[in-house]
Amino acid sequence: MPLPEFNQLCNEAKREIQEIDVNALKTMQQRGDDFELIDVREVDEVQRGTIPGAKHVTRGVLERDIDRVTMDKNRKIVLYCGGGNRSALSAWMLKKMGYNNVYSLIGGWSAWKAQ
Repeated sequence: MPLPEFNQLCNEAKREIQEIDVNALKTMQQRGDDFELIDVREVDEVQRGTIPGAKHVTRGVLERDIDRVTMDKNRKIVLYCGGGNRSALSAWMLKKMGYNNVYSLIGGWSAWKAQ
């Protein structure tokens, strides 16, 4: 069970970032939109499956390694994790780093699998 402070932090991040749902992500993929899809989960989670087209950069090194994916601060980036909290925190940090077009997938991998 996450600590209340973690939930508070995630809620604060979600108030300051943009989120999209699975249907919006699928529409972006089907239209062939130009964006980066980044999976911020841990290696063992990724081994159980990923969203097609995703690049893997764990939450723990995202801020350090985002330049390996893109250095374009205006590039559209969609982040996802297992349930939407770590990706929200990741989006928040990228926003603080000056990335202007960052989204977190609501419900993350769990929501993707459920569809």
